[in-house]
Amino acid sequence: MTPELTIDTIRSAIAARTTTATTLTDEFYARIKQEDPEIGAFLTLSKERAHAKAAEIDKLAAAGNPLPPLAGVPVAIKDVMVTCDVRTTAGSRILEKFVPPYDCTAVARLEAAGAVILGKLNCDEFAMGSSTENSAYHPVRNPHDKTRVPGGSSGGSAAAVAANMAVATLGSDTGGSIRQPASFCGVVGLKPTYGRVSRYGLIAFASSLDHIGPLAKTVKEIALVLCTIAGRDPMDSTSANEPVPDYVAELEKPVEGLKVGIAKEYFGDGLDPEVRAAVEAAIQKLAELGCEVVPVSLPHTEYAVPAYYIVATAEASSNLARYDGVRYGFRVRNPRSLSDMYRLTRDGGFGLEVKRRIMLGTYVLSAGYYDAYYLKAQKVRTLLTRDFEEAFKKVDVIAAPTAPTAAFRLGEKINDPLAMYLADIYTVTANLAGIPGISVPCGESHEKLPIGLQLFGKHFDEATLLRVAHAYEQSRKQL
Repeated sequence: MTPELTIDTIRSAIAARTTTATTLTDEFYARIKQEDPEIGAFLTLSKERAHAKAAEIDKLAAAGNPLPPLAGVPVAIKDVMVTCDVRTTAGSRILEKFVPPYDCTAVARLEAAGAVILGKLNCDEFAMGSSTENSAYHPVRNPHDKTRVPGGSSGGSAAAVAANMAVATLGSDTGGSIRQPASFCGVVGLKPTYGRVSRYGLIAFASSLDHIGPLAKTVKEIALVLCTIAGRDPMDSTSANEPVPDYVAELEKPVEGLKVGIAKEYFGDGLDPEVRAAVEAAIQKLAELGCEVVPVSLPHTEYAVPAYYIVATAEASSNLARYDGVRYGFRVRNPRSLSDMYRLTRDGGFGLEVKRRIMLGTYVLSAGYYDAYYLKAQKVRTLLTRDFEEAFKKVDVIAAPTAPTAAFRLGEKINDPLAMYLADIYTVTANLAGIPGISVPCGESHEKLPIGLQLFGKHFDEATLLRVAHAYEQSRKQL
């Protein structure tokens, strides 16, 4: 199996009968068996389901029938999206044996488009973390350096693509959980606009911040997957009834004349010099491609992390109240009373970081503190959104680093929650404002660790965001 496999080359090869979806599926499972024991990206393999879909695609190809857009493409799903008859854990012991009776909309749309779902990917428990060290099962290792984290919470999703164990994956992004691991693992990751992709079947962390999005090796593959999963879903009242453009066709439009905003707030203290140099070189490249670089200001950025960790934990406290040992999931054996069952089930089922966030969220929602914390954080969120609205009156996209550093070592920040939370400093703003953001590789550190360029776009303007990212990516390939 060659690492250069793309959605287009796979579909063409199956149509031409130079390979079959079943052969490809077997090759990817062989690679997972070889690579994953060291990396730890997968939690569950769905071989029966994958082979059934591959056989269906092969039957279409053998009959000479038109193939769906993702025919035979091996994909994998972050384990916070429910999959019918395939175990879904959210990286938590409390859902260790949970087998859902239905599919997440994004998963169903991928499969309807011909994708072969290989399995479920490791993640920080309930998507709470920036390193995938909070998984209740085992950490994920970065394929570029196995002593380092892959980022989080979609660490398994990024690592699987980087290690060629899947052509594309789905992740979720609540405060940077697609873009930061994409940056750390040297792949492309997109967080779409809030409402662009249905959240139906996504196990909730913070409902007003959660997004589903794709990770892949190239911007074109991101565009292909987004075309498939985007659009209104009657099962999700927050999904937007906005038309879905042909993102792939939009990629080839010229970027000359587009305005790229640079906010000084994203280039302050704490930014690693190598990351700064790589991102500034990427911005210079965009200027050489004909983009106009324009200074903008996002003055409330410094309040983003505290506002985010109030809103996110408050919503987590509310959402995770459903895990009580009554209806589904883990239940402690032989409790003495109902309250005993609740307390011991949650104590035994949730990990340390999840407990920390539930307690923080419960505190900020409690009587006497609601106005001081939660209400104030929501007002700051409005100010952050207005910052972007004002900036986008002058520019088409905004460029920034994805993360302040390259991938850090396993264990380096696990005992310092504040240092871990600050790793999200450049990504949480997009979730609070609901705007789309993408991370695309833009260089390496002296230790050969990937560095990501982050681009923000206007609400529902993924087309322009992808076009700029694609133009930059192509310019790098010509070097």
